Amino acid sequence: HYWVGQHPDDRVVVLDALTYAGNPGSIASLTEAGRVRFVRGDIAERAQVASLIAEEHIDTIVNFAAESHVDRSIEDATVFLRTNVLGTQALLEAARDGWGAGAAERGCRFHHVSTDEVYGSLDPGEAAFTEASPYAPSSPYAASKAAADHLARAFGRTYGLPYTISNCSNNYGPYQFPEKLLPLCVLNILEGRPLPIYGDGLQIRDWLHVADHCRAIDLILQASPAGETWNVGGAAQEPNIAVVGAMCDVLDEAFAAQPQLKKRFRAVARPNPPTEDPRGVVFQRVKASVRVARQ
Repeated sequence: HYWVGQHPDDRVVVLDALTYAGNPGSIASLTEAGRVRFVRGDIAERAQVASLIAEEHIDTIVNFAAESHVDRSIEDATVFLRTNVLGTQALLEAARDGWGAGAAERGCRFHHVSTDEVYGSLDPGEAAFTEASPYAPSSPYAASKAAADHLARAFGRTYGLPYTISNCSNNYGPYQFPEKLLPLCVLNILEGRPLPIYGDGLQIRDWLHVADHCRAIDLILQASPAGETWNVGGAAQEPNIAVVGAMCDVLDEAFAAQPQLKKRFRAVARPNPPTEDPRGVVFQRVKASVRVARQ
C-alpha cells in the first residue's frame, strides 16, 4: 500500500507463499485495480523467483518474507531455517544470476529486511544497539535472521551484488496478524478474553509503526549506498505492560458510549519463555545522505 501510493509509476510484484499468517485480502483492492501483481509462491523456490525476475524485468527486490514468531521458532525451528535462511539464499542467487555483471551500475538493489533481535538483549543502563554491535541472537528465529543477514553481506562481497540491510524494532499497524502483541490484545479485548502478558510485563521494546518502517526502507533504497546496514526504530521505548495499558485506555474511551463494550477484560501473566529478551532497543542511524533525501 505504501509503495503504490508513493511511487504510482512503479510496477510492483508481490510473491507470497500464503502460509498461516498470509492474507491476500490485505492487498485485494490493489490487485483488483491492476496496481499490483500478486503471485503465490515460495521464495525458496529459486526457479520461480528467477522466472519472475526475467519476466517482469525486476531491478529491485525487498525481502520482507520471513517466519517471524519467536515462540513458534522455539517449538520447531525447521520452517524458520527453510524460509529465513534457505529462502534468502534462493532470492540472492536468483538476483545474482538474473542481474549479472554491472547490476549496481544499472541501479539494481537487493534490500534485506531484518530484525533488531539479531543483537540479542540489553541490560538496564546499557547503550542502544548500533549497526556496529556484535550479533548475539537468543532464539532460533533471531539466529535464522542473523544467518540471512550474513548471507546478504557475503553475496555483496563475493559476487558484487548491490545490497542493503535494515534491522528494525517491533512493528505494529494495519493488517498485522493477531499473534503479535498489539493486534492479539485488541482481538482479545473485543472477544472478552484475558490479555496475554509475559511475566511482569516489564520487558522494554521499541515500537515502530509500519508506515514509518516503509518510509525508512524507501529512504534507504533512494539514498543509501550499496553495502550499508541501517538500524530502524521508532524511538518509542516502553515496557510491554505500559503499551497494553495505554491501548486499554484508548479503547475504554472509544467504548465509553457503548455499554456493551465496557471494561470486561483483564491482564493475565504467563511465564517468560527461555529466550525472552528483557530489553531490545534499536535506534535509526541518521546519515547526511538520508537526511538530505528526506528534505
